Amino acid sequence: MSFNIALSGVSAAQKDLDVTANNIANVNTVGFKESRAEFGDVYAASLLSGGKTKVGDGVLTQEVAQQFSQGSLQFTNTSLDLAITGNGFFATVPEITSRDFSFTRAGQFKLDSDNFVVNSNGDNLLGFPVNSDGTSASVALSTTEPVRIPDSSGSPAQTTEVDIRMNLPAGDAALDPQDFDPEDPLTYNAATSVTVYDSLGDSHVMTYYFIKDATPGVDNEWYVATAVDDQLVDMVDETGTVPGTPVNSVGGNTGNTVTASKLIFSSGGDFVGMETPSGNPTLDFKMQTEALGAGILANGSDASQQISIDFNLDPTSATPNEPSQFASAFEVTSLEQDGLPVGRLTGIDIGPDGLVRATFSNGTSEPIVRVALVRFSNEQGLTQESSTQWKESILSGEALAGEATTGTFGEINSSALEQANVNLTTELIDMIIAQRNFQANSRALEVNNSLNQTILNIR
Repeated sequence: MSFNIALSGVSAAQKDLDVTANNIANVNTVGFKESRAEFGDVYAASLLSGGKTKVGDGVLTQEVAQQFSQGSLQFTNTSLDLAITGNGFFATVPEITSRDFSFTRAGQFKLDSDNFVVNSNGDNLLGFPVNSDGTSASVALSTTEPVRIPDSSGSPAQTTEVDIRMNLPAGDAALDPQDFDPEDPLTYNAATSVTVYDSLGDSHVMTYYFIKDATPGVDNEWYVATAVDDQLVDMVDETGTVPGTPVNSVGGNTGNTVTASKLIFSSGGDFVGMETPSGNPTLDFKMQTEALGAGILANGSDASQQISIDFNLDPTSATPNEPSQFASAFEVTSLEQDGLPVGRLTGIDIGPDGLVRATFSNGTSEPIVRVALVRFSNEQGLTQESSTQWKESILSGEALAGEATTGTFGEINSSALEQANVNLTTELIDMIIAQRNFQANSRALEVNNSLNQTILNIR
């Protein structure tokens, strides 16, 4: 009997050594969770045996239990390296159409040839679909989809408004607007340009020409004429009217007549109003790009595009945002427009809540997907697989999906990896203890063998 007891001790010590060796071997494995060998004594007695004198029957390995404590973070320069601090697992599938879920804490992800986010095994990372505002459309595991980084360009946006602030020089000589010629800088006082975009993202240069009105009896009034890609265009009012009123028109040596608008200033240089083609003051002007002339929008873009020019007029009082007419040089203090060209993908940002957002060279960003997290009632009940992955089991309970940073779910850290939670010092000490136990039980076997030989030698 004592021989079998010692043999069970040797087996238990060997199991302990195996577990310790496996922990040490995986000390550099990302997302690895250390294991612990748990033992129980063996005791068996019959109904009529003397329980007070019964000796135990040895030791038995009850379970090799994994310990899901938090590992330390190792920071990297790769945005697709992900680490979870707190509760949760990443969900993966072997193929984009598969529903064979595996769960892992190892966040070494990368892009495959089709721009899907995969791990080193080629398993696809899963995420929740999101709405345009970045909120999750669903947080159920059944609705997750493989995370894919788009290779398309950022969508362009046509210009709808130009915001301009400037100072017009009060001391400039007045000019005859009928002599205006955009190709002759002597026929206008000042000019400035801004790049605008059509619906396809093509750029066009919009130029503003300012002409101080020399009409007798008219003071502190300036014409504003506009050209797009060097072609003069008509200014219209809010109703889209383009009347050919002479007072609102400027001629040119080119033989063209364009409907302009007027900026009216007070004797103190403050902006007091506008004169649109219809004679009504307004805060902006609209330019009908379908009337821009041949060739400007000949690329198939939206021919009905309109651009408002906002001079920031405040009828109640002068503000720093309005144009001014002071005795200083022509100066443009702000010239902004809201259009965007076509953008190329420049980066990926993954937030603590798992939201994946693509950024483009045109300054836009779009939410793509939210990385899903999954938790279990009993993590130690998970079925372990290779490559630091686990499967759901009856003991673990059903997989519960959710967003990072909500409820009991942890936080996702981009450009970071969770290291193994193995304490190497502790493992080396455990290895010494297991070795000592192995030697002691081996010694018990040796003593039992010697006793058996002694008995056999009795004559």
